[in-house]
Amino acid sequence: MFKPIKKIVFPVAGLGTRFLPATKAIPKEMLPVLDKPLIQYAVEEAIEAGIDQIMLVTGRNKQVMEDHFDHAYELEKILQEKGKEESLEISRSMLLEEGSINYVRQMRPRGLGHAIWCARHFVDGDPFAVALPDDLIKGKPGTLKQMVAAYNEVGGNMVATMDVPREDTSKYGVITPGARSGKLIKLKGLVEKPHPEDAPSTEAVVGRYILQPEVMEHLAAKKVGAGGEIQLTDAMAKLIGEQPFHALNFNGRRFDCGSKIGWLMANLSMAADDPVLASRIKELITFQ
Repeated sequence: MFKPIKKIVFPVAGLGTRFLPATKAIPKEMLPVLDKPLIQYAVEEAIEAGIDQIMLVTGRNKQVMEDHFDHAYELEKILQEKGKEESLEISRSMLLEEGSINYVRQMRPRGLGHAIWCARHFVDGDPFAVALPDDLIKGKPGTLKQMVAAYNEVGGNMVATMDVPREDTSKYGVITPGARSGKLIKLKGLVEKPHPEDAPSTEAVVGRYILQPEVMEHLAAKKVGAGGEIQLTDAMAKLIGEQPFHALNFNGRRFDCGSKIGWLMANLSMAADDPVLASRIKELITFQ
């Protein structure tokens, strides 16, 4: 038996520059896909996986995410007075048990690895998951649930991967694959944003991870990597050979909602699941 995954870290301090000016005052994690913000999809995915201790690593102007997971007393009072019980229930749908969601600030944007290191006291020696909310992954069961199930069999560390065109490998962390067993791949190596001609494979890491607490020891060195930032990939690579490390080629479709086209495609894909919205989309396409 391996120590269960009950903690998750959401690094949500990024500036969201690809969505300016919309993200000048609104965090990119609060951008809606249909009627829910990205951060809510990610938290729901974690809860589905049985993870009930949540840490958001935030930054300046991110308080709206804290408000999203809290009571909106004025709104709730008005909805109650108007008898809008369905809307009231929706408003309260993301109220988690008190004390289960925590916040810490990343005071300077120094990279994903630094954001994870800021959660070291929350991790406190336990294995934990990491999810990037702007990577929205559509699938059933959710990717984190698939990863937790695989972790319960093999333990150690794990990343979610998908196959990408070789010319796109410079956008991702890329693994050096070892032996395969179904959807699981043993890791022999891991490199951040390699040039396509240098990429060891086309298996790219997307924003879901299960990590052992020892990764914090490597992040504590604050070694600067690609892009002049402290890279989580560099710290994870140091665990390969020291601990079991696997990739899971998950079932699902990933949307990069940090990009305009990815966000738009996510909205269209979610809308396609709703008969009314799907019909209206067809009307729009026909009209054009």
